[in-house]
Amino acid sequence: MKYRTFFDEIETIVVEDELAKFLGVNEDGVIVFSYADIVKTAGHSCGTVAGAYLIAQEGLKTLYKEGLPKRGEIKVELKKAPRDDNAGVVAAVLSTITGATEAYGFGGIPGGKFNRRDLLFFEADINTAVRLTRLDTGESVGVNYMPKKVVDPMAILMSAISPNATEEDKKSFPDRFQHMVQTIFENRDKVIEVL
Repeated sequence: MKYRTFFDEIETIVVEDELAKFLGVNEDGVIVFSYADIVKTAGHSCGTVAGAYLIAQEGLKTLYKEGLPKRGEIKVELKKAPRDDNAGVVAAVLSTITGATEAYGFGGIPGGKFNRRDLLFFEADINTAVRLTRLDTGESVGVNYMPKKVVDPMAILMSAISPNATEEDKKSFPDRFQHMVQTIFENRDKVIEVL
């Protein structure tokens, strides 16, 4: 897959997955997610996908300090319903990275170990957009994503699909749109708030 070169400049997310180790996927269970990996699972790169990636990255850094996040041992809560403001897209990205699912995920081996179900929740009664909780310690972090501090994704989209869009607007849209995504990553300190 040929993709935007700035994807390679984005810091990866490294997690440890005991299920992967148990099943012999690799020796140490360590999984590395790049932004390009997440783009492949989402099928596109946009402000929402970038934001979800940053929510996971910055939230997990805070939650696990110097250690590796334990994939499959993290509860994920979203304030919004799945169809509200693309919260379902955010959940899909967070599910890929953390392993947390609703009822559809892996139910674990006999005895319940490695269960991934009932770890992802929508319309949670929380004070931030997303909350990540470690199952081992109960420690939580809340994360907010605020892209409008640096870009207006909807304005860029509308510039290509409005009735007044010129042929040049339409032709330049993909480059302008991905530049917007790049700007979000370059301003992670402004668009992400971890509480």
